[in-house]
Amino acid sequence: MPLSALKNSAILNAKNLVGWKTNRNIVVFSVDDYGNVRIDSKVARRRLDQAGLPAFSRFDALDTLETRQDLEALFEVLTSVKDKNGRPAIFTPFAMPCNINFEKMAEEGYQEYHYELLPETFRKLAVQQPEAYEGAWDLLQEGISRGLMVPLFHGREHLNLKVLEEKLASRDREVLAALKNRSYTGISSSGYKTISAMAAFDFWEFEENERFNNVIREGLEAFEVVYGYKSDHFNPPGGREHSVIHKTLKEQGVKFIDTPLLKKEHQGRGKYKKVFNYTGKRNDEGQTLLVRNVVFEPTEERGVDWIQYTMKQIEAAFRWNRPAIISSHRVNFCGHIDPQNRKAGLLALGELLEKIISRWPRVEFMAANELGALIDSDRKQN
Repeated sequence: MPLSALKNSAILNAKNLVGWKTNRNIVVFSVDDYGNVRIDSKVARRRLDQAGLPAFSRFDALDTLETRQDLEALFEVLTSVKDKNGRPAIFTPFAMPCNINFEKMAEEGYQEYHYELLPETFRKLAVQQPEAYEGAWDLLQEGISRGLMVPLFHGREHLNLKVLEEKLASRDREVLAALKNRSYTGISSSGYKTISAMAAFDFWEFEENERFNNVIREGLEAFEVVYGYKSDHFNPPGGREHSVIHKTLKEQGVKFIDTPLLKKEHQGRGKYKKVFNYTGKRNDEGQTLLVRNVVFEPTEERGVDWIQYTMKQIEAAFRWNRPAIISSHRVNFCGHIDPQNRKAGLLALGELLEKIISRWPRVEFMAANELGALIDSDRKQN
């Protein structure tokens, strides 16, 4: 076996050496960024290019709020297979309940930040772009009621408030250009080496975490209003947060937290602490941690055959009696700007699902918080 293949095999197995064990073939799709407006439309993307805000990533190029066509095509793929219990494949969208209120900010000359609830965002877009968004909100709710989508909390909004507010105050050209095109993308620098402009819970000074408590409380209240139930599971946008905010999450009913296997936890002013995690580990607040051990990003160019690579990752998880928690992003299934992107992502997803049920006839599809509840229940029994 070539050295590179040996290295890849070692990594696949190493991710599964520790954690909650089960002899069941459980598959979870944890998919980030639903409910978030990053780019308004193809027209907005073209105008941003003209304004000198190039697409630094596929997210900047393609990531739009889910359209009616996106959801229709996704639901067709998810229902094309059934697990051992007769359930279709399930997406767990880690989702936003709020977006930038672009109209109100424009009325006030982009002086301060305002947000709106997601149904209002869909309502506006259904008027502005009916060919893409008319009926989209109703379809999303239908997908939830059918159990195809189980949205969970990904933060109040997918942006860093400190960065946005400072850039509004300085009349930053990039931020103003993005907002005027009803988008929030293409920000070349946050101004802080520890903060991404898109990561809600990034900070520079440790004391900035205090503000996040109110954002969490408001965000979870908004989530319940928007989606009709409380979220008991959290994954931060950008994947980074300090554990100090876990207490507030617990107080608001969050029992499960997505986290990296090896987390670089920022302690303030560029100092980090490495924390080793695994699925089933409990944090200091007694919340159960879930670690994604499979990656599926079919429209990202990494020089791999995504279907083959994802199957190998699932095989490694099952070999060690672990659930397969598959990490992905909405951008793989977005077609508003480029329908070919959605087609490619969903073709890969459909093929992957077919291979999963063929290879493991006893597979069980679950939402992420359903897996968390199973782990907690198993712990109590043992």
